[in-house]
Amino acid sequence: MNRGNWLDRALRLFGDVRAGEGLAVVLLFANVFVLLVAYYILKVVREPLILAQGAELKSYAAATQAVLLVAYVPIYSWIASRLPPRTLILTIVLFFAACIELFVLAGRSGMPYLGFAFFVWLGIFSLTTVAQFWSFANDLYRREDGERLFPLIAIGATVGAPIGAALAGWLFKDGIGPYTLMQAAAVLLLVQLGLYEAMQRRRAPLVAVPPAAPQSHKGGRSDGFALVLRSRYLLLIALLLMVLNIVSTTGEYILSRNVVDAAARQSSDPAGREAFIGGFYGQHFLVINIAAFLVQAFAVSRLVKRFGLAGVLFIHPIAALGAYGLVGVGASLAVARWAKTADAALDYSATNTAKQMLWLPTTREEKYQAKQAIDTFFVRFGDLLAAAVVFIGTQWLTLSASGFALSNLLFVVAWIAITMLLLREYQRLSAPREAKRAA
Repeated sequence: MNRGNWLDRALRLFGDVRAGEGLAVVLLFANVFVLLVAYYILKVVREPLILAQGAELKSYAAATQAVLLVAYVPIYSWIASRLPPRTLILTIVLFFAACIELFVLAGRSGMPYLGFAFFVWLGIFSLTTVAQFWSFANDLYRREDGERLFPLIAIGATVGAPIGAALAGWLFKDGIGPYTLMQAAAVLLLVQLGLYEAMQRRRAPLVAVPPAAPQSHKGGRSDGFALVLRSRYLLLIALLLMVLNIVSTTGEYILSRNVVDAAARQSSDPAGREAFIGGFYGQHFLVINIAAFLVQAFAVSRLVKRFGLAGVLFIHPIAALGAYGLVGVGASLAVARWAKTADAALDYSATNTAKQMLWLPTTREEKYQAKQAIDTFFVRFGDLLAAAVVFIGTQWLTLSASGFALSNLLFVVAWIAITMLLLREYQRLSAPREAKRAA
C-alpha cells in the first residue's frame, strides 16, 4: 500500500491525507492563510481611519454595505457567468489589489471620508475573496475528498487571522503608517494569486470527476440571487447563516453587558473601567483564537471522519444550548465568558468548515455565483437582523442579560431545526452522484 511521501505522512497528524494529496493541501492552506493575513492587516488599518471620523460612522458603513451588495451580487454573477474560473479569479484578485493602491493614493492626497469608504469596501472585499477561495476549493474536490481535506485546509484561515492582526499591531507600534500596511496587503494578494496559479496547474489530476458546466436557466438571465431563490437547499444555507449571525451577535451583546457591569463594580474611575475592559477583551480574543486553532487542527477532521458533515454541523448548536442555558439562569461573568469563548471558537473552526463543506454537492454555477450571494448579501442581511434583535430586546422589551440568553435559546432551537433540514437536503443531493460513481 502506497503511504505517500513525507509530507503526506506528516499531515496525517491533523487529518486523513492520502498518498499524493499533501502538496495540494499545503498550497490551499497557504492560499487562505495569506488571504486572511492580508485581510486582518487591512482590518487593523481600518479602525484608525474610520474612528478618526467618528465611531457612529461604523454603524452607517455596515448598513451601506448591505445596500451596495444588492447591486454588487448581480454584477459579480454577470462576470462569473462569462469568465472561466481561472480568469475570474485573476480578474477579482487584481481588481481588489488595484483598489488598495487607489485608497493609498486617495489617503495620501487627503481625500475626505476615506475611512468610511474604506470600511465599506473592506467588508465587500473580505466576503468576496473568502467566498471565492472556498468556491475554488469546492470546485477542485469531489464531496468525499472535500469532507476529508477541508478541515485541514481551513486551519490556514484559523491561523492567518490572529497572525495578521498581531503583525499589523506590531508594525503600527513600530511606526509603520497605514498606507504602507495597505501596500503590504496588496503584495500579499499577489502572492495569493501565485498560489492560485500553482493550484491551477495541478487542477487536472485533482479533479477526478469533472465539475458540471454552468447551466443556463429558463428565461436566459441568471444571477446569484435567482439561484438561491430557486433552490430549497441554498435557501436553507442562507437561512442558517442568518440565524447564526443572530445567535453570535446576541451572545456578544450578552458578554458585553456582563463586562461593562463588572468594570463598573471594579472601578468608579473611567480610566480604570477602560483598562479593565481592554484587558478583558485582549485576553478573551487570545483565548478564542487559541481554542479555535486547537479545535480546527485536532478535532474537526476527526469529527468529520467519525460522523460526517453532521458532526461539524451539530456540535456548535448543541454546545450553544448548554452555554446560553447556563447564562440564562444567571451565571457569573466567568461562565458568560467561557460560554462565548466556546461559541466563538466553534464558530471559527467546526462551523466555518461545515459552511464550506455544504457547497460540495452543488454545481459550479452555484459554487461561484450563489455562494457569493449568500456569503455577501445574506450574511450582511443577517447582521442587520441581529442588530434589530438587540434593539428590540433593549428598547422595547428591556431584557436583562439573562433574558437575552434565554431568548437566544429559541434561535438555537431554530438553528438545530434548520440544520436537520439542511443535512437531509445535502444527503439527497449527494445520493445521485454516489449512485452514479457506484454504477
